[in-house]
Amino acid sequence: MAARRILLGVTGGIAAYKSAELVRLLKKSGHEVRVVMTRGAEAFVTPLTFQALSGEPVRTSLLDPEAEAGMGHIELAKWADQIVIAPASADFIARLAQGMADDLLTTLCCATEAPIAVAPAMNQAMWSNARTQRNIALLESDPQVSLWGPDQGAQACGDVGPGRMLEAARLHDLVGGTASASLAGRRVVITAGPTREPIDPVRYISNHSSGKMGYALAAAARAAGAEVVLVSGPVAVAAPAGVEVRGIMTAQDMLEEAGRAVDEGCDLFIATAAVADYRPDTFAGDKIKKSNESMNLSLVRNPDTLATIAGRSDAPFTVGFAAETRDVEHYALDKLARKKLNMIVANDVSAPGLGFNSDNNAVTVFWPQGREAIGPGPKAVLAQRLIALIADQLTDKAGPAGAI
Repeated sequence: MAARRILLGVTGGIAAYKSAELVRLLKKSGHEVRVVMTRGAEAFVTPLTFQALSGEPVRTSLLDPEAEAGMGHIELAKWADQIVIAPASADFIARLAQGMADDLLTTLCCATEAPIAVAPAMNQAMWSNARTQRNIALLESDPQVSLWGPDQGAQACGDVGPGRMLEAARLHDLVGGTASASLAGRRVVITAGPTREPIDPVRYISNHSSGKMGYALAAAARAAGAEVVLVSGPVAVAAPAGVEVRGIMTAQDMLEEAGRAVDEGCDLFIATAAVADYRPDTFAGDKIKKSNESMNLSLVRNPDTLATIAGRSDAPFTVGFAAETRDVEHYALDKLARKKLNMIVANDVSAPGLGFNSDNNAVTVFWPQGREAIGPGPKAVLAQRLIALIADQLTDKAGPAGAI
């Protein structure tokens, strides 16, 4: 794990005691850690605890005359390679989502260009509240912000449900995923979202893909040091910072644009897009009128972008996705072998609350030498682990960056 400068923000909540262990683990891994505490956090853990563990002074106030004589909050914002808010209370999440800067921690988040990871911690009813979820949706649409958690289980108040902060060891591993320079020097091409196959100027054939998994992987690959090109169908997801997005509409567009991106240089190709298998045989130049009780559409097969890229003589390390509704492992392993992929990520899209149009997912990754189940959890969290796993396999196959 590459050592980095981690700014840990601690907000008010009983889970703040876990943050002390997180500091210890981060320091043990060689990271530099500085801690910023809100007033609420001081009611649960003292600044002296974090000072002793981090070896650095703890900041608690935006209006600290000594620190702010040198514009300390701007210095901290520029210092950080990664900001982690753990625990992140419902109050802090609301203020962050609205772009407020009314204390030191929110001001730092407004002033930094570093990625911000938020580890929610609150009562299950507070987490499920519609206003909290509205704020969460705002953060999920922010390419600078990643949500780590929450977990489910027993809570300090006696309730059981979602809202627990992830354990310190898990947060430590996630910091390692975002901090890794394991894709430094690599060029990554990712496909995401659905395609639309036009029937007439008004109607088209498509699917339920939201693009969220592909966009999360693009953000994770960029955080891991890669140059990333995202070839995307029509989605309502904000482009990740530092990622080049190339918009397409049809399966044929996807094939051509992905091919161009690979021709320009590609070490790793990840195909998360849900490309339509078939398209209408003919396109009606005018809107088809509703004149009969039934209408027949003749469909023809679309080109296979994933198989085409994987079948090239200069094929990059290629990762496919398999969205299935039954016999997930069987179909995934068949696709892995048939399309000559290096890895495949399979998920059951019939599972309630996971997959298409959801912020959460659960997947199993297969490659010739092994497999790993990841999740269920937020797609942003899964993306961090997937990129770390792919990077490990890519290094084993191709050697250091530039060896391909």
